Formats: sequence, structure tokens, C-alpha cells
Amino acid sequence: MADLDLRVKVLARLLGRLAVAEQSEEDVLRMQQRSVTHSPLTDLVIGGRVKGVATREGTAAGAAGELPIRAYRPGRTAGSLPLVLLFHGGGWTTGDLNSHDHLAGSIAAEARCVVVSVAYRLAPVNRFPAAAEDCYAALVDVAARAAEWGADPEHIAVVGDSAGGNLAAVVALMARDRSGPRIAFQGLLYPATDLTASSPSIDENADAPILTKRDVLAFRDHYLGGQDPTHPYASPLLADDLTGLPPALVQVAEHDPIRDDGLRYAAALEAAGVSVRATTYWGMPHGFLAFPHFCRAVPQALGELAAALQAVLHPVA
Repeated sequence: MADLDLRVKVLARLLGRLAVAEQSEEDVLRMQQRSVTHSPLTDLVIGGRVKGVATREGTAAGAAGELPIRAYRPGRTAGSLPLVLLFHGGGWTTGDLNSHDHLAGSIAAEARCVVVSVAYRLAPVNRFPAAAEDCYAALVDVAARAAEWGADPEHIAVVGDSAGGNLAAVVALMARDRSGPRIAFQGLLYPATDLTASSPSIDENADAPILTKRDVLAFRDHYLGGQDPTHPYASPLLADDLTGLPPALVQVAEHDPIRDDGLRYAAALEAAGVSVRATTYWGMPHGFLAFPHFCRAVPQALGELAAALQAVLHPVA
């Protein structure tokens, strides 16, 4: 991996001791109790809140109770804006609203949308399908209450990174299968789409920085707890029918064990007649959008995502 930036190599060293493959279930549960807090140090690693974007705390209905949400609205905007539901990454076991402040705020600012970030229930206490059902329930509730955030329920997108990309793809499937709400676009950032771990990149990038093959399998096992990995709401790539799904942007990283999950899903969507664009960010590790000060491709990837959202969600006068 000679093409890795020095900054990425430094980041990998910093995060190496947090690898989930090295942690017990009890360690994971303890980690979940330590929410990310903003400070000069953490903001250097994961980025801080984006200037000019207003935030508002709230709750949305989950599948088994209320879920914390955070809404982001770009400044100097009036009237109704398109609505984006953001589902955070973290292997279904980590991540929260604070960890994805920078991504959510950046999408709101660059795509001129209201972004609602959802804190779904985490594994291993809440295993599959808890996270997926929470995210779908939140979509239904937030869409019904869109006016509360000055958002337009007729122009909705779902976006997620990593495990959140899995959840965004699954929610798109659920919305189609359950007759709504209508989703106009899905932004899938290095998504996990095949929990059988059958992608060739799993072995090719088994020892990649940030995420290894062992981490991938550990996250999956925490989430599924021995349940069937071929269920389409766990592995959307394995769904029998992908027709009728919303247009998609799939972004993947070169040095990522689940790179081919995204590329295979993009190919499957295209074969099903879904409009899709797939972009590989060379030299990048899994999760690179979460580290804006370490990964040089972040501005380009955010720009591509914002442009794709604007093209679909903002009606042309």
C-alpha cells in the first residue's frame, strides 16, 4: 500500500488500538457508554460542526421507542428544503450523532438540504433487525413531520456510510416493499451490502488500515449474532429483486475490505435498471469521509455527493 498518504498511515496508527476485532463484547458495551465529545483534539481527527449550519435536537419514533435525532439546516435559507436522512456508520455497534456532525453538516451546507441524523439502537444488545427497523421507522416519522424542520417530504434522500450505507440501502428496499415513503435518491458511502463476506476485496485488503477483515467479521457477528446473513434486509446485495429502487451514488475506497460490496451492489442495481454512479477513491481507506483532516479525497467525495443530491432533490424551475 505504497500509495497511502502519510496522514492516512498516521491515522491508522492512532486508531489501531481501537480495532473492534481486539475487543470483547463487554469492551464494546463500555465503549458505547463513552459518547464522542467535541474538543480541539477530537475535531482534529473527525472534524467539528460546520460553520453556518444550524442544529436542532429532537426525537423520532423508532421501532421500539423514541430515538435521538439531530437536524441540520444551512444558514440563509428560507422556505422548504429537501430532506436527507443520515444513518451513521460504526459497524452497527459504535457511532452516534456527535461522531457524524461534520458529515451531516457538510451535506446540509453543500447540498442545501435539511439533514436529519438518526441515532438508531446499537448491537450487540440490539441485534439485527433492530437498527434497520429503527431507521425505517424514523424515516416514516420524520417524513410525516417534515414541516417541523422546514423540509419537503416530497423530496427525500437517504445517505449512510459503512454500516450506515448498509442501513440506507436496506431502508430504500423497505420503503419500496412497504409502499413508502417515496425515496428519491440513495447515497451509499463504502456500504456493507453482503454480510456473507463474499467480496474478493475482503481478502485482498484483509490487513488494510482503519478496517481489517477481522474487524469486518467482528462487526458482522456483533450485529447478526448468528442470524442468517443472506436475509435481504441484512445483505441488500442478495435481495431477489432490486427493481424500482431510487437512483444511487455508490462511493468506495481502494484500500477497503468491503470495497467490492459497494461495486457489486452498484452493478446489481444497474442490472436491475436503476440509475447508479459508482466512484472508487484511489489511495483511500475505509471510512475516509469521517476523517476530513487526514484524507485528501474528502472535499472531492463530498462535492460529488452534494452535486448528486442537488441534481435529484432540487426541482428545476
